[in-house]
This record gives sequence, C-alpha cells and structure tokens, in this order.
Amino acid sequence: MDGVLGRTVQSRDRFARSWGLGDRSSPEARTPALVLLEGDPSTDVSLAPFQAQTTRTLPATLTLTSRGCFEVPGFDAPGPAWSVGLGHVLPPEMEEADAGEAAGTGPLLPVSWQRMMHDPALMDTELAPQVVVLTDALALTSNPRRFIDALVAIKRRFPGALLWAPGIGGPDNLALLTWMGVDLFDLARSRQAAASGMLLDRGGPRTPAVDLGESSDIDRQLMAWRSALSEVREHLVAGTLRQVVDRQALVAPSTVAQLRHHDEACAGQQGLLERHVPRGRRLMCMAETSLHEPAINDWVQWMNTEYRAPQGLDRLLVLLPCSARKPYRSSKSHRRFIEAIGTNAVHEVMVTSPLGLVPRDLEQTWPAQHYDLAVTGRWSADEVNRIGGMLSSLIEKHDYQCIVDHSGLTLPEACYQGLPRVDTRQGESAGSRSALERLGDAVREAVRTHGARRRSRDALHMDEWKSASRRLLGGDGWLDGAEVRGRPPRFRIMNGADQIGQWSPDRGGFALSKASVLLLAEGASLPRVHLVAGVAWKGDLHVGIVERLDGDVRVGSDLLVLQDGNPVGLARALAPGWEWAGTPGRLAKAHQRL
Repeated sequence: MDGVLGRTVQSRDRFARSWGLGDRSSPEARTPALVLLEGDPSTDVSLAPFQAQTTRTLPATLTLTSRGCFEVPGFDAPGPAWSVGLGHVLPPEMEEADAGEAAGTGPLLPVSWQRMMHDPALMDTELAPQVVVLTDALALTSNPRRFIDALVAIKRRFPGALLWAPGIGGPDNLALLTWMGVDLFDLARSRQAAASGMLLDRGGPRTPAVDLGESSDIDRQLMAWRSALSEVREHLVAGTLRQVVDRQALVAPSTVAQLRHHDEACAGQQGLLERHVPRGRRLMCMAETSLHEPAINDWVQWMNTEYRAPQGLDRLLVLLPCSARKPYRSSKSHRRFIEAIGTNAVHEVMVTSPLGLVPRDLEQTWPAQHYDLAVTGRWSADEVNRIGGMLSSLIEKHDYQCIVDHSGLTLPEACYQGLPRVDTRQGESAGSRSALERLGDAVREAVRTHGARRRSRDALHMDEWKSASRRLLGGDGWLDGAEVRGRPPRFRIMNGADQIGQWSPDRGGFALSKASVLLLAEGASLPRVHLVAGVAWKGDLHVGIVERLDGDVRVGSDLLVLQDGNPVGLARALAPGWEWAGTPGRLAKAHQRL
C-alpha cells in the first residue's frame, strides 16, 4: 500500500489548486473533490475520487483508497491505497501537552495542531506525503487565526500533497476552503443536515422547498455538492475564484473572520502572489474584503516604500479620477483629460479604490490594468485613509511644487504636506467643459511658474518602461543606454544593434530576448533559479532539476536561470515560489537559453 498517486496541477491561484488525478494527459478526476466515508452513497469517481475508513480501535487507523486508476505508472487498476495510524489527538487548546503516541508518517500523513507543535518527524526532509489529513480541522475552526496558521504551514511544508480537512466542508464554504488550500472534502456536514431535515447548499443549511420538489435526502445533498464543485472548479480555471470567495465569506461571521485572517497571513509572504496575469483576467473589487486582498495590499505597500516617479517628473503632480476602462488612457474620459492637460511634463496619478493611487507610468501593469469596481462617487473612511496615507508618502519622496487636483476627492489638509493645491473640479463632473477648462488652465499656469519641460515621445516611453521595470523586474539598469524603435503598440527596445526586449501590452510587461540575459543579470533583481550542477537544461523547469530559489517567485515572474553560478537563460514562472519545494509537474516555462 505504498503506491504513488499520479497528480498534476491543472489550475492554480495562490494556495488554491485543481489537481488532475491519474494520467496527466487524460486525468480521470480532478480536485476539489469528495472523499466518501462509511455509509455514504456511491457516486461517480469524478465527484468522489477517494473513499476512507477509520477503525474503532484506540488509537485508530485511517485507510484512504483511490476509487479510480490513479496509480503511477500504469493507471490500469484502482489505486493507490494507504493506511496510517492516527495516534492520540489532543484538542488544539492543549497545544503545550504531548499526546504520547504519535501518528504515523508516509504517503498518507495525519497532522494535528498538537502534532505540529511537538512532533519532530514532520521536519524530516525526506518526508514527502501525497495526501495530508488535518485531523483536528473541526476543532481548529473555533479559532480562525490558529486554523489559518495551520493551513498555511501545511501548504508551505508539503507543497506536493493534497490536503483533506475532514468534517468542515460544505457547498456553503467550498470556495473559501479551496482558496485557503483545501483539496478534499467529505459529506459529514451534509449528512448532519439530512438527519436534521435540512438541505445544505451554497447559502448554508436551510429548510427544503418541498413544493418545488426539494428534499433533505442525501441524494439531494450530493446534487448541491456537484453544483458547488462545478462552480469552484471552473472559476479556478478562469482565475476568478476570489470573487466567489468574497461573496461566500459573507454567509457567516466565522467565514468573514477566516478570510480576513487568511488575507493577513498571506500579506507580505514571498512566493505567493502574481507578477503577470492574462490581460483578460479581472480582479473584481466589489466587496469590503477587497481592501484586504493580498494583491491590493502588495500594491499599496510597494507604492508607499519603493515607488519613484520617472526622473525629472516630480515637479507638478496632477491627480485624476479613475475610469472603468483599463488601461485608463484608453477610456474616453482620460483621452479628454490628456487633451486638456496638453503636456507630458506633469506627473499624472489616478485616485482610485482599492488601489489608492495609480501613476500613469504603471497603469498597464498588474493589478492596475485588471481591477474592476462599482463606481458610486462615495468613499468609505477606510478608502479615504488609504488614499490619504499613500498621497502623503508619495509627496514625501518627491520634490513636487504644487498639486493640480481633478480627482474630486478632498482629503485632510495634512495629506497634501503643505503644498499649494488647485481644485479644478469645484464640485462639478470631471468631464464637464468648465472643469476641463480649469484643468487645462491650472496645468498651463503651473508649467509656466515651475518650468516643467515636455518630454519627447521616446523619452516618454522609456520613462514608462523604467517604472514598469522597477516594479516587475526589480530594477531598470538593464535599460541604461537603450533606445526606442518601431511603432505602437509593440515598440522594440534596442541596445545598439541588439533587440533586448519589447513591450507587450497583452502581458502588461516585457518580452525579453536572449540578448537581455547578461544585462538583466547585472541591471535588474530578477528572482534566480539555480539548476543542479551537471544537468542538461533542455525543457521547462521542474523540481528534479532545481537546486534552489533566490527571491520572490510569483506566477508570471521572469526568472534568471543560473547553473554553476553563471547565467544560462530566462524562464517564466508557472507556479509561485511556495510550490517549488515539492510540487510535481512544470514549475516554469523556458523562455530563453544561452
């Protein structure tokens, strides 16, 4: 009973993953999915790829059996199956106590909060479970912070394993638990609901509408699971799971707390977020929880600590409202703003929520180009505080002489750091003729007073690319001496006779050439992937040829690949850094090889 489970990540979004089970070319099932317990009705393998049995002995033994042909290498018979002793499990509140008899280890690994506190076997570098069972998940949910800490620790310690949290899942919290990294669920709550004459669906437990043909029987409960699993799987594929999570978290105070604690736990973690996403992907910011979304907080933190305006552009600050269309410059309203401003000698910064501030030179990058929200014209206290803090930080880092404010949002005076400010809206719509005239007049007067100089077309593009490079690649030194060639929107970046890159609007970043590799090694701070010595790098990167990582590897990150300390090429990350310690399958796509 030591078989290897064939598993390949088909879709991922931070800690959420959809695993294909079985032959990677034609998986028989995928997660999230169910584990059938004793007494559960039989259902198809695509819905429930595993079944579990627990003995009534003390300590108990857990057996997990595959219902499909998932075992490497043949995939020709049902398997694998594993058994493991559960040991003595104490309540999480007794974390300082040692339970005595420890649980077993192996492909099926039971983990409890108490075991995480005391069992050194979990730190064995040779331990590589295929399924981890959080045995005290139900007890842990009473303390949201402790529950989240346990999930994050398990995901980072065992990235190649599926995670089952028995007894806590239902159609009402499936999206949330999947987002937090749980892969396998069971019918325990649904059976409890059925016994109480209730139907557990995506809205939580409720009385069935008998007149519409509903019932509380287990078959109807399974239908609710099937619908919820279909929704979560497809949103995970589309990259839109977070919007389902934001909606689902509002079902109960406990789930709101879990999501808030999870966002806090993810904030600032390396190797988790995204650097690039497909252009069509949207970051929906419709709920109050969006203010705490890790990608949003990452943007705010970077703007406050790292952002610098293009050189020479920190004399005149123009604050503008956002637009529904992204990038902003493609919207009708911003074309009118740009026409009214009439010069590129000013620093244009958009005022928005939940990102706070978005400089014009970064509007084509993630997440500025991808967020979406309902525009009401009203600002919450949290939004005002965020924008005010970011504006104050921006002013402190630069040498602005005045502010032309067309945003329509009046902040506390302290946020403007004593700079003269001209309100060009005066209570009117941003696109009204008189407001646009005041905007143009104020900018022209500021330019005359403070002597800002207009930039050439090439200088404008290079300024934007250097800003984007500082955000995306960790530095802009590789662009020193570079020139702009070609036509919009795909300008070429030349270093002498060599094309070192191209700006890709679809990617919201750079398409880097082979000629850029050595320049990037010296003039940027890309995450670095060190290959095992002596291995011939022929295809994409996987765990078997990677010795170690340096830096914050995010999905879509451009990676500098080294071997024996020397640059040998570039790759693009398919998986975030937390997965690189043991997740099977491709981790990065080879992009350039020297």
